[in-house]
Amino acid sequence: MARSDDPNDHKGLIREAYRIDGITLKECRSIFLDWALSLPVERDQRQALTDLHALYVAQAADHPMTQVLAEGLQAAQTPKRRGGWRSRQR
Repeated sequence: MARSDDPNDHKGLIREAYRIDGITLKECRSIFLDWALSLPVERDQRQALTDLHALYVAQAADHPMTQVLAEGLQAAQTPKRRGGWRSRQR
């Protein structure tokens, strides 16, 4: 696997997904999961997603990876509900 100079995609996983002819949405989601798990801890995932989406949406708006990046952005921006006993102790 070729390394990348892009700090948002240091393993080149997202870049390579765009190069695979006929890649499916399911395959893109699998690649995205690998990307998310391998992103360095010090790298802000939301910012990395924003940067990658901005880079690729203009080049390949109809690509399934673009859809996966958009879904990731949506999930990253959705506030998480705090549940359990802490939310009920008010």
